[in-house]
Amino acid sequence: QVQFVESGGGLVQAGGSLRLSCAASGSAFSINAAAWYRQAPGKQRKWVATITSSGTTTYADSVKGRFTISRDNAKTTVYLQMNSLKLEDTAVYYCQIFGGGRNYWGQGTQVTVSS
Repeated sequence: QVQFVESGGGLVQAGGSLRLSCAASGSAFSINAAAWYRQAPGKQRKWVATITSSGTTTYADSVKGRFTISRDNAKTTVYLQMNSLKLEDTAVYYCQIFGGGRNYWGQGTQVTVSS
């Protein structure tokens, strides 16, 4: 069973930046497409960004212009660069990976933005 691990979360002041990563644990996995979601305390999980197999990216309005989703050339790691972070960006961030005809979820990484 392939497992994906997010990393890069943490505590940051408002206006700061973080870069999240998501990759398969233990072995390389060819990522076809991927998405990032986030879930704030007491709220539903919400979509943040997507990158397709061709590299096309789309973003939720709330993060457009501040966040960038990308994938390394080997297609084994997906990133979420988060700039100009706001208090309302505080959430657990999850990656969703599509590959090999299946989709997988990471375990989540906490991002906390402080004032």
